[in-house]
Amino acid sequence: MSLLILNNITKSFGAIQALNGVDLSIAAGEAVGLMGDNGAGKSTLMKVIAGNFPPTSGEIRIDDKKVEFHKPLDARKAGIEIVYQDLALCDNLTAGANVFLGRELKKKVGPFSMLDYPAMYEKAGALFAELKSETRPRDLVRQMSGGQRQAVAIARTRLSDPKLVLMDEPTAAISVRQVAEVLALINRLKETGHAVILVSHRMPDVFEVCDRVAVLRRGAKVADKKISETSPEEVTGLIIGAIEAA
Repeated sequence: MSLLILNNITKSFGAIQALNGVDLSIAAGEAVGLMGDNGAGKSTLMKVIAGNFPPTSGEIRIDDKKVEFHKPLDARKAGIEIVYQDLALCDNLTAGANVFLGRELKKKVGPFSMLDYPAMYEKAGALFAELKSETRPRDLVRQMSGGQRQAVAIARTRLSDPKLVLMDEPTAAISVRQVAEVLALINRLKETGHAVILVSHRMPDVFEVCDRVAVLRRGAKVADKKISETSPEEVTGLIIGAIEAA
């Protein structure tokens, strides 16, 4: 059974039709690559799933139950977390503090309440170990590589043990070694039963870790195929319009 089902999702901003009748589904433990040219509607679709934008029309189902998201917290409560391209990390804080940002653990000391840093570092360390990342909870984010920063952002999503993780261009502007680290993190999410939707312009990354690839063009889905049944050349043709649909 599909974890997430989108039925005929549309999104308009005034006269601009950003999404036009998009259908998409994903199962637990599956990774779907979402590809398309700039302006194809990828980010808009991700924000609809994440609760940033309500769809103009269409239906979202989680575990075969219809849901409506009016804000990101609604999507989080339904088991959806998103890692944005800019990661939204605080460089002046430690990895552990970033993992718990906005959801800090506290302890009582007499009549006072204070942040429980030892507990947060212990939990963050366990999450990094689960992701098989070398990131250390007490290290400052400003001193970290791109791959380590991605590990912090992904660990933050794991606090609520989500069913679905949305990732927006996680391998953009990082080194080859760091790309390998991020792809390993995605594979680890799949192994632990999490569904992943990966937005990326990097064809090799999508073909390495994804089970399916969906292509958007001008707000409409023009393909949704198993990786084993397509090729980078076909996907490129679909993205630029040389191939109408597949």
